[in-house]
Formats: sequence, C-alpha cells, structure tokens
Amino acid sequence: MRSGALKLLALLALWIVLLIGFAVLSPGFFRFTTVTSVLQFSTILALVTLGQSLVVLAGGGGIDLSVGGIVSLAALAMAAAITAGLGPVAGIVAALLCGTLLGIGNGLLITRLRIVPLIATLASGYVFAGFTVAVTGGSPVGGIGAGLEGLGRGAVWLVPTHFLAIVVPAYAIARFALGATPAGPWVRAIGGNETAARLTGVPVDRARIAIYAISGLLAGLAAVVANAWLDSARPNIGQNLELQSLTAALLGGIAITGGHGGVIAPLAAVLFLVSLQTGLQLANVNTIWQVGLIGLLLVLSVLVDRIVLVRRHRT
Repeated sequence: MRSGALKLLALLALWIVLLIGFAVLSPGFFRFTTVTSVLQFSTILALVTLGQSLVVLAGGGGIDLSVGGIVSLAALAMAAAITAGLGPVAGIVAALLCGTLLGIGNGLLITRLRIVPLIATLASGYVFAGFTVAVTGGSPVGGIGAGLEGLGRGAVWLVPTHFLAIVVPAYAIARFALGATPAGPWVRAIGGNETAARLTGVPVDRARIAIYAISGLLAGLAAVVANAWLDSARPNIGQNLELQSLTAALLGGIAITGGHGGVIAPLAAVLFLVSLQTGLQLANVNTIWQVGLIGLLLVLSVLVDRIVLVRRHRT
C-alpha cells in the first residue's frame, strides 16, 4: 500500500476514534457552534499547510520552518499600513507583499547560497519572529479590523466567510495547478529526482524559489485573516504553526522525501488536527499535552514514510 493511502486510512481511523472519545469525555463537542469554531481556527493553519505541502512535495529536503515568523511579520506589516492611514486594502497588499518577499528570500538562501532548507528557514523564522517582537515589544497592535469585519467574523450558515472566500479557492487553484498544468509534473519531478529533472530541462532553482514565494504568500494571507478576525496584529500569532503545518502536510499523504502526494488530503488533516485541539480544550486538557500529541503524530507520519520506503527497496 502506498504511503499516502496508508496515511489516509490511518487518519480516518484516528478521526473515528477521536469522535467516539469526545462523545464520552466531552459531549459538548457535538454542537453546531463547534463546526463554526473548528472551521474558524482551521483557516490560518490550512493556508500555511498548503504552502508547506508544496514545499515538501518539491523535495530536496524542502521544509519551511519560517511560516510562523512570516505570519507574524506580515500581520505587523498590515497593521503598520493601516495605522499609517493607508486603509485596509493597502494593509492587505502590504501583508501579501511582505509574505511573498520573505518567501523569495528563503528561496534565494536555499538555491543561491545552497543552505540546507531546514537551517535556512529555521534561521529566517527566528529573525522574522524576533523582529516582530522587538518592534511591538510583544504587545498586540489593535484597532486594525475596521472594514474587514465581514471577512474576519462573517459566516454563511455555519461556515466562516474567510474559509469559503479564501481557503476553498486556494486549495481548488492548487489542485488545478498540480493536476492540469505543467506545474504539477515539474513539482513532482523535482521532488522525485532533482538531478533527472535538471537533465530534462526543468528550471529547478526558479521553480523552488517560486514555491517558497507561494508559501510566503499563503502565510501573508493567513496574517490577513488573523488580523481581520482578531482586530489586532499579535506578535505571537504564528507560534507553533511550523509544527502544525508540517504535521498536517505529512498526515495528508505528502511524502517527507518529496515527489508524492496531493493538496486536498492535507486540508482534511488540518480539520482533523483542529478538531483534536478543540475537543481537548473542551475537555480542559493542558495546551502542553496538545502540542505533545501533534509532535507524536508528526513522528508517526515520518515513521510510516520510512516503513513504506524500506518495503519499496526490498521489493
């Protein structure tokens, strides 16, 4: 059985066990308002996970540990534009531009300076997050949600507006691009065998820079949603997004070695993770245990990849 299929079956089984457990431990989980809450919290993680999935899919040891820092810094850029009197549209543009440029910077570090992605993005993530805290003093920048209430807190029936207006189109576009344009074969070719991709004429370095730019752009979108929802730019808004997005990507069938996987299953993994966190919060489980469980899921995902890879080599 392929790694992706095995992970999806495991994810489905875990989800069933999760629902049964919450039915016993926290009956309040099964309310209509919980659906809205899960989707509300899922938007930011879903956008960051989409970028992370593309980075990992492209292989080359690809990983983006700077996504949390990019979200925080892009949120600050948006707040700076709005508090300067430029308006919400300029604020959104500032966040998207900031995220994209930071992503391009990561791509250049990796492709031009040949720094290992893990080190490059870990270092840049610390720089981005540290700069945000230094500028704000660790305090939120408030009063920036005017004109964005519909995006941040609106809903269509039980579904938040930003989930419908941003997450669904983003994943649909990514699914189309990977399945019906040259981008899909290129990304998978780079992830499967970078040397072979270069020999066949694929512009590997430019493609990798573009992928990190997209990851940064999606992190900027996440910052826009966060600011509109919370009516403030919080310097810690990106905390733990690196671990969560990587876990969701791998749980969703993206091979850690690259080259295999899609973008729809990671969205299901995001909903699973947020459902898990929501249920644990309702059951009054300490946040430390929640982070620990996500770390455990990440280890299990990598272990599944390793088992499948060993079996392939044996056959």
